[in-house]
Amino acid sequence: MYIVLLTALGVGGATVFGAILGFIFKGAAQRFFDITLAFSAGVMLSAAMIGLILPAIENGGVLITIVGIFVGGACINLADKLIPRLQRCANRPRNRSLERTLLFVSAIAIHNLPEGIAAGVGFGGTNVSDAILIASGIALQNIPEGTVIIAPMLSAGIKPRTTFILALLTGLIEVVGTFIGYFAVKGSSEILPFTLAFAGGTMLYIINDEIIPETHKEGSGSRATYALLAGFSLILLFSTL
Repeated sequence: MYIVLLTALGVGGATVFGAILGFIFKGAAQRFFDITLAFSAGVMLSAAMIGLILPAIENGGVLITIVGIFVGGACINLADKLIPRLQRCANRPRNRSLERTLLFVSAIAIHNLPEGIAAGVGFGGTNVSDAILIASGIALQNIPEGTVIIAPMLSAGIKPRTTFILALLTGLIEVVGTFIGYFAVKGSSEILPFTLAFAGGTMLYIINDEIIPETHKEGSGSRATYALLAGFSLILLFSTL
């Protein structure tokens, strides 16, 4: 339980750390953030496959894994219906309204919940090394994600103090998600394969629907793609050591 608490704080704290970097590097080029975010997406993708989807197949079989993946993706899709998608908000002009900026931040907060659940689900199983791999991938992805939300809020006229508080709240949502995932699996170990696949499906959906389009919109497509491959390969290397 102690390691779950540390993980929850680490995963959520990564967003806050990214927000601090956002204040420091708020004038940095967008392409730098795109490449960093793409690298983190590759890490997250590899961690989801190795730490969630493959263990789900081993514990419950291919069929339950496929069902879990699609259910996880469908749930995030339903959540997206409640708020304009992250990339649509990000494509607005620099002088977009305060309301649209808050929708942008809200979209990040919404998908932070299943990311936290994915981290918690990993620790509900028996393979702690896989759980740490998943949590590390999510945390690494949260750093640039926390960074990119700062500039839009400051540009919209939100005070720096309020901007930081909002970034902190998005991180706290991930902490809550971590405990939800952990206790859901601990309450019934029989649902572990489905829950692992569900969490993997949410991560795959988020990577493909939100993160990858975000990293390609400013003309950084090729660089972002190679950065994603590098992040993916890095976790493959770590998983074999």
